[in-house]
Amino acid sequence: MISPQTFGLASETAPLTSVMVKSARRAFGSQAALDGSWEALNYLYRPNYDAAVRESDAFAELLAKLGGDVRLAGPDSKVGPDSIYVRDAAVVTPRGAVLCRMGKGARSTEPEALAQALEAEGVPVLGAIRGAGRLEGGDLVWFDDGTVAIAEGYRSNAEGIDQFRALVGDAAREVMPVPLPHWNGPDDVLHLMSFISPLAPDLMLVYSRIMPVPFRRRLLEMGCTLIEVPDDEYDSMGCNVLAVRPGVCIAVEGNPETRRRMEDAGCEVHTYQGQHISAPGCGGPTCLTRPLARG
Repeated sequence: MISPQTFGLASETAPLTSVMVKSARRAFGSQAALDGSWEALNYLYRPNYDAAVRESDAFAELLAKLGGDVRLAGPDSKVGPDSIYVRDAAVVTPRGAVLCRMGKGARSTEPEALAQALEAEGVPVLGAIRGAGRLEGGDLVWFDDGTVAIAEGYRSNAEGIDQFRALVGDAAREVMPVPLPHWNGPDDVLHLMSFISPLAPDLMLVYSRIMPVPFRRRLLEMGCTLIEVPDDEYDSMGCNVLAVRPGVCIAVEGNPETRRRMEDAGCEVHTYQGQHISAPGCGGPTCLTRPLARG
């Protein structure tokens, strides 16, 4: 169990001290379960269960090697394969967790299931997004000045942002809504973290072609350096990168130019194989992790 004094975060780049993941073994269940669900979940192709288990075990080992205390979310018969993307079902704040209300209907049972895992680790639940509110964890980015940016799009909406603001109070210096483009429509996965991954407090990996102009200008006004992901590496999750501490990060294997640009900016980049845990559901290392504590 996490000490009550050490849970919580208001940064995406401070040293990652505790992180929750869900293994493919528990999320996917079996090859038969995947065979019956992957198309309805809009996965790009059918994952192989055995390969996915090997990949997720190796991913957890990499997190532990880089210093994170890895906590495993348990199995739950009420959730499906998408539950491997644990970031989306809850947001951890300096005061505790806010349970999300998913914009993807097939994931509606995930917040309640993740709440049990969080509470078992000593992370209190502040409250939940309810009613017409929608919020997914991939739509939220903490900046080290206490600002939290939240997307307003197909997965998160203005009502969800308002409820989040009321729940966290002054634990966030500012809650900044970021309107998203239509892009590929409501059935696609477009989160805020689809086009921005903080690598250090003042260093951001971005895909500017999707970024709203006011948001991009705000990052530059905050003194951030922007590393651009090339067009031909965006769809392969080049922009989805997890910082484990400032300038040290984890990326999915297969985006060499993005990696070179990060390394040229002084980053240490570690990669993992994600052909069966990341690529089918378009969920990279940020999606596969729910940070519980940084600092």
